[in-house]
Amino acid sequence: MSATRVFVARLVGCAVFDPLGDRVGRVRDVIVVYRRSDPPRVVGLVVEIPGKRRVFLSIGRVTSIGSGQIITTGLINLRRFQQRASETRVIAEMLGRRVMLADGSGEATIEDVAIEEVGAGEWEVGQLFVRKPKTSPSPFAKGATLFVRWDEVRERVAKGQSQSATQLIQSYSDLNPADLANTLLDLPEQRRLEVAEELPDERLADVLEEMPETEQVQIIARLDDDRAADVLDAMQPDDAADLIGMLSDERGEALLDLMEPEEADDVRKLLEYEPDTAGGLMTPEPIILSADATVAEGLALIRRHELAPALGAAVFVTLPPYEPPTGRFLGVVHFQRMLRYPPHERLGTLLDQTLEPVRDDTSAAEVSRILATYNLVSVPVVDKNHRLVGVVTVDDVLDHLLPDDWRNPDAARPARSRAIPARRGSAVAAAVRGRRSGNGPSR
Repeated sequence: MSATRVFVARLVGCAVFDPLGDRVGRVRDVIVVYRRSDPPRVVGLVVEIPGKRRVFLSIGRVTSIGSGQIITTGLINLRRFQQRASETRVIAEMLGRRVMLADGSGEATIEDVAIEEVGAGEWEVGQLFVRKPKTSPSPFAKGATLFVRWDEVRERVAKGQSQSATQLIQSYSDLNPADLANTLLDLPEQRRLEVAEELPDERLADVLEEMPETEQVQIIARLDDDRAADVLDAMQPDDAADLIGMLSDERGEALLDLMEPEEADDVRKLLEYEPDTAGGLMTPEPIILSADATVAEGLALIRRHELAPALGAAVFVTLPPYEPPTGRFLGVVHFQRMLRYPPHERLGTLLDQTLEPVRDDTSAAEVSRILATYNLVSVPVVDKNHRLVGVVTVDDVLDHLLPDDWRNPDAARPARSRAIPARRGSAVAAAVRGRRSGNGPSR
């Protein structure tokens, strides 16, 4: 081995290579098993390979750890990782755990764990990086930190007390929402709920949008009504409508009443549409401007950091008012076309005359055909009075067309167990017209 002591938090995201230098995947966690008296023994790594599949890599197949990379023997078992009862994930389950210091100086929280090589292919937990409780009331104060060995602490988790998820959240802070959602789905159910509760509202909203419906409902059910309403406010209206549509009538109405009025109104409007129509698929927050607005104004709105790429592909021009349902829809100006004209050019002169909007009752199949036929990223949706009510983007259509379990990496294909070379509806919905309701060995 090229390193005899490694802190686990630094391993997260490290690339895993085979002996020929081809990248196999990235480390997501370290698996240990507890022993009666000795420190926990490392049994392997959780590695994310292409396709977002997480697999188990035995520590015995790791030949080198160092310089931000891990080298393996070249063989990976592609069966999806399933945690055994005797196993503990260092990142997901040990970080944030409270321990008592054996010297009698009080308790501390584990912030990182060092694993050490004790023999050929044998690793165990060595030092712990822990932090004591802060002693100052200042919000900027932090408790003292120190390094201790495993035999210098005693774990302490009071009955019914949740383990802090702060360190886990920090370890995965660089993950995009889809990857973080996959990471949470791999956690034990109780741990997943604990982590979700500690995520900031905006981050949790982004993660929920990337999760299967069952887990969305499970997490929202865990939150109190005020917190759940704040998270729904932060979600895209169409995603929030889908989620509320799967809740009971009583809970759904309670959450809608607690949401910001403007956000709640958008969700209620979406709940009026059938799920397999343009109205049921659309997002009610496109960029809307007047015909007198300039290219400079349009580009300024598209530059907003929080805007989804698909919504930034075009601006939509209408008569006043400029909030859905707008005045009469006039046309679309594509992002690329705005780049070809000077900043002072009026958008009304740049309308795409070939793109026709779809009605809000148009079938999802027809919307999909239009997007595919004309190579569009989005298509405007109008009501019977030709007022713009929203826009269907290509990701909205994909969410509808893909099977319900498409977020599960194993859904599209059976698990492969042989080792190969590493290089290769709810009552709420019914009340307002309805919306879609919705252990063997691991290695």
